[in-house]
Amino acid sequence: MRSAGTTCRVRVAALAGLVCATLLASPAPPAAGIEKAAGEVRALWVLRTSLTSPSAIDEMVRSARENGFNTLLVQVRGRGDAYYSSALEPRAADLQREPLTFDPLQHALAAARAASLGVHAWVNVNLVSSAVDLPLARTHIVLRHPSWLMVPRELADDLARVKPESPAYVGRLARWTRAQSDAIEGLYASPAVPAAAAHAEAVVRDIARRYAVDGIHLDYARYPSARFDYSPAAIAQFRAVLRPGLSAAVRQELDARSRDDVLAYPDALPDAWKAFRVGRMTALMERLRAAVKSVRPDALVTMAAAPDIQDAYDQKFQDWRGWLRAGLVDAVVPMAYTPEPGRFAEQITAARDVAGGTRVWAGIGAYRLTATQTVENIRTARRIGTAGIVLFSYDSLVDPRQANADYLGTVGRSAFPRPTTAEGSR
Repeated sequence: MRSAGTTCRVRVAALAGLVCATLLASPAPPAAGIEKAAGEVRALWVLRTSLTSPSAIDEMVRSARENGFNTLLVQVRGRGDAYYSSALEPRAADLQREPLTFDPLQHALAAARAASLGVHAWVNVNLVSSAVDLPLARTHIVLRHPSWLMVPRELADDLARVKPESPAYVGRLARWTRAQSDAIEGLYASPAVPAAAAHAEAVVRDIARRYAVDGIHLDYARYPSARFDYSPAAIAQFRAVLRPGLSAAVRQELDARSRDDVLAYPDALPDAWKAFRVGRMTALMERLRAAVKSVRPDALVTMAAAPDIQDAYDQKFQDWRGWLRAGLVDAVVPMAYTPEPGRFAEQITAARDVAGGTRVWAGIGAYRLTATQTVENIRTARRIGTAGIVLFSYDSLVDPRQANADYLGTVGRSAFPRPTTAEGSR
């Protein structure tokens, strides 16, 4: 005997495919591919911890230049805060000891230009807060707009009964996230919530407009996992999109179930629910690219990507294959952080086959490797035919607790015998 939920699912099954196709459709026309780089991109991811003083930035630029790198991806938005001058987000707490006149991004740009290095502003898109150290600034979006935060399925029912403005809302979400710290990095803003997406767009546009960067590098442009976003705001958006396409009988049945079950709509239409979440992430990427190109047309839009293309789509709703085809990103950086050389080659080859070599910068998890292993991965990426490499991260490789004292020097002497100018430093 069929339950009411089963009957409802059968009734809407025919509609699900049509809804999925509609939700996944991208209105953005394909953009022309970027020109082949004048030289190999030799880049470092630079964490915000190396942007906390003028001297730290100067030392970072000096080290990068002396060791043969030509491009810096500097993290200016780490956790919904600003390592630059911003009216949209709070100044990073780590900058408290520096005068307000100190602008880390501007200082990095000036120092890098003097050293002929390219600079890309690295922006964490959806990851907006640690779950351990919650922000203190009242202007932080976690405190101003808790309803923008993604919610895991496990908390959907609990948090649907708590007002987002109550401290209990963020508190419950933070405690759950801390217990999942091996898999979930922190609190995420939802691309499914229009106001949250508009804020991310405004932040990226502001950086691109006011700073002469060579590019904007987007990280955490994804969901933490397929268990998210079951927030009340996201489910309400999904329901608003789905209802017009349903018959009156199905709407009535789902609406009645929704009074007692916050998951009624997502559970009745699982394929459409997945398509909705993928589609909202893609729509945000469209907005971010348009924001950059509208104010700085020559700047590159690049992104850090989960290295397994199918897993990125199914588990992170990060459709970077589709984003490349639609021209939403100029280059992708697969985070192939595996210590296994064979697996590294497989992941970078797969990315090259999807993107073409000129649109792939191989992301290397150097923090997990010896300098010799990193050099071998660089050579592998070259054989595969990528446009460059990015090492994660400058900070770990100059930290004597994690690497030998001359790690970057060893890499530079072995892999970068002569300086080169990359497209990222044009």
